[in-house]
Amino acid sequence: MNLRNLIFTSIFISILISFGKAQNVSQPNVLLIITDDQGYGDLRINGNPHIQTPVIDQFAKESIRFNKFYVSPVCAPTRSSLMTGRFSLRTGVRDTYNGGATMAPEEITIAEMLKNVGYSTGIFGKWHLGDNYPSRPNDQGFDESVIHLSGGMGQVGDFTTWFQGDSSYFNPVLWHNGMQEKYDGYCTDIFAQQAIKFIENNKEKPFFCYLAFNAPHTPLQVPDEYYQKYKNIDPASGFENDERPFVKMSEQNKEDARKVYAMVENIDDNLAKIFKMLDELRIEKNTIVIFMTDNGPQQIRYVAGMRGRKGSVYRGGVRVPFYLRYPAVFEGDKDIETTTAHIDILPTLAEICGAEIPKDRIIDGKSLLPLINNRRVDWASRPLFFYWTRRYPELYNNISIQEENMKLVGHTDYNADIQNFELFDIEKDPYEQTNLITKEADVAKNLKTKLDEIYQELIHSENILHPPIPVIGTKNENPVVLNRNDADGERGIWSQEEIYGKWHVKILEGNYNIRFKFIKTVKGGGKMTLEAGPVIHQKINITDTDLIEMHNVHFTETEGELIPFYSVAGKNILPFWVEIERIN
Repeated sequence: MNLRNLIFTSIFISILISFGKAQNVSQPNVLLIITDDQGYGDLRINGNPHIQTPVIDQFAKESIRFNKFYVSPVCAPTRSSLMTGRFSLRTGVRDTYNGGATMAPEEITIAEMLKNVGYSTGIFGKWHLGDNYPSRPNDQGFDESVIHLSGGMGQVGDFTTWFQGDSSYFNPVLWHNGMQEKYDGYCTDIFAQQAIKFIENNKEKPFFCYLAFNAPHTPLQVPDEYYQKYKNIDPASGFENDERPFVKMSEQNKEDARKVYAMVENIDDNLAKIFKMLDELRIEKNTIVIFMTDNGPQQIRYVAGMRGRKGSVYRGGVRVPFYLRYPAVFEGDKDIETTTAHIDILPTLAEICGAEIPKDRIIDGKSLLPLINNRRVDWASRPLFFYWTRRYPELYNNISIQEENMKLVGHTDYNADIQNFELFDIEKDPYEQTNLITKEADVAKNLKTKLDEIYQELIHSENILHPPIPVIGTKNENPVVLNRNDADGERGIWSQEEIYGKWHVKILEGNYNIRFKFIKTVKGGGKMTLEAGPVIHQKINITDTDLIEMHNVHFTETEGELIPFYSVAGKNILPFWVEIERIN
């Protein structure tokens, strides 16, 4: 070997070593970080003078910044679109509770896609796409999972933390690979620690780590050392000469903002530990790191002057930060102004990581790789659809379509005239203050026609017409616990006692033990009734208790509604959760 070849070979080997000794540089690691209810304005880099986020700010400066990146107005729809590259209604996700936050098991997730090409996969934090088989993370492509249930810790669906009340974010019982496990510490710290452990254990092969923090979602609980940094600030100050439109903050809004900012700084500190670990393992250059959030802020606070917040189809509810860094291949510190969205992440990762996009279904997203490589795309003017109402989309209520710089918004009746809509040019009017509906009626009508087409297509999706349901009686999950987050029936089932609720399930034939847990002790002398399809089981001779049991209940195979209620003193009380265990 001559000297020139020897030098070239030495340099090439050094490069490979710098990427990680055993890693295939054609398959980068993927670390996807998403936070919960952190708005566009909850970062210092986006003009918030009060919050301290030095790590994320520096990461953003080193990254490719997608400045017109959009998500759904609320969390479960965003997460289903993120995981599948599809509008959420195609996946069966239509709500955040009310039985509408379960993704169809037939969906192909990023985890499944990357696992098929040799990736190890892990999720740490919030899933919110199904708490029972076959829609749990470990049923949907994740090798390792440490999660809470439903939409958030301390919420009714997450029954292992609900009863902790004001301390539900501390020392929680979480779900490790589908089994309950006790953890010590603050939830954000725990999820970050578990992600670090996963990355360390899989550093020798490509991995996909989905770090889905539940902060700064309510309840706004944070270690006191972080709160003390913000307890004396005025979150509404510092904008005296700012001409952007800001919503007036109440004293409660200000206190909420202080807690949120403290929670976000804690996230920032945990990301510092993760980024340092990537560097120490010498895999930082060959790791794609994405930072994003799932929707706008829940409470009123700084959102860079944009209109609306979580739940709204205005920009404050759906525009979020999105930063992507991949030092081995992409030049950082770059802005991309093309409109992009959560549906684009799966096709982007597929192209970069050498995975195959599902060919047997509609993929609404587009790969962002051409934009990253400074190439023009033919989809830059595609329409994006946004909506949010409980249970199912309500025609023309909190619904919008955005195409290029024009955006049509409906907050009106199902048969309203076009003049009852709003039309904005978000390039000239990014704060959505000037309604152009009268001046640009033809543009509005054209957008409404497209909105109608997309709406009709999505509400007739297979997974909406035939929604995903838990399967009870398999070896994959036994016992099965049905929680309030997934209860259907009356609108807004939460922690009420006297409310009609039911679960849609498939039960395999067998004998079962069933436990009904109540939020409070129920008075004895009543009757426990369980309806499952055409079969009704009842139990009497009940004393004061918060837990009623039925043993050796036989079910033939059935698919339909499971309706439990306890009748006493003229009241019908819905259990807080129902545990069903197959015994033979």
